[in-house]
Amino acid sequence: MLDLGIEKLALIGVVALIVIGPEKLPRVARTVGTLLGKAQRYVNDVKAEVNRSMELDELRKMKTTVEDAARDVEHSIHTGASEFEKQFSGSGETLSALAEPEPSPPEYKHPRKNWRLKQGATPQWYKARNGVRTKALSGAARVARFRPHTINKIN
Repeated sequence: MLDLGIEKLALIGVVALIVIGPEKLPRVARTVGTLLGKAQRYVNDVKAEVNRSMELDELRKMKTTVEDAARDVEHSIHTGASEFEKQFSGSGETLSALAEPEPSPPEYKHPRKNWRLKQGATPQWYKARNGVRTKALSGAARVARFRPHTINKIN
C-alpha cells in the first residue's frame, strides 16, 4: 500500500492547488472522492464474491463427506441385516414368530373446548367492572354510536 503521511498529503495538496487552481480544485476533489468511493465499493464486492464462492466450495466438500458417511452407514446396516437373516434362517424360525404385536395407540379424546374461540387471561367480570370493551365495533357502528342524535322537527 501507499504510505501517505500528513507531510506527503500536504505536499500533494499544495501541488494540486498550484497546478489545477483554486477555482477548479473543489470540483476535482469531489470527482476524485466519488471515483475512490466507487473503486472501494467495487473491491468490496469482489472480495464478498470471492468469500461466497469459497464458502460454497467448503459446503460442497462438506456435503460430499456427509453423503459418503451416510452411504457407509447404510452399507454397514445392510450387511449386518443380511448376516442376521442368514443366521436366523439357519435356525429355522421366522421373524414373524418372534415379533410381538404392537400395542394400539390410545384413542383420540376431544379436549371439550372450542379451540376457535380465543380465551383471554382476564376474567369477564373484571372487564365488565372496569369498563373494558369486550366486543369489536366496525367503523360504521362506531360512527353511528357516537353520532349526535338530532331531532328532526317538521314545520
